[in-house]
Amino acid sequence: MDLVPLKLVTIVAESLLEKKLVEEVKRLGAKGYTITPARGEGSRGIRSVDWEGQNIRLETIVSEEVALRILQKLQEEYFPHYAVIAYVENVEVVRGEKYV
Repeated sequence: MDLVPLKLVTIVAESLLEKKLVEEVKRLGAKGYTITPARGEGSRGIRSVDWEGQNIRLETIVSEEVALRILQKLQEEYFPHYAVIAYVENVEVVRGEKYV
């Protein structure tokens, strides 16, 4: 069994951005994604779920090239205007052809 090195991009954002973020990551080259609810506290404090809506965690496994495109788009269009964070982790996957 061969493991293929790829990147796991995780984006935590306001739920109102879900549709737009999904469209963006797919347009930038992601073949798929997983979305789960997210809660927590960061530099902006604890968000009031009743007033602001909940956060989502969007995860996608992609090539390094696609990961960099996603991060660049987030930096240019999302970070200045929305409560969004993103990070990248190195992962090794089975059936790597599904992701690139």
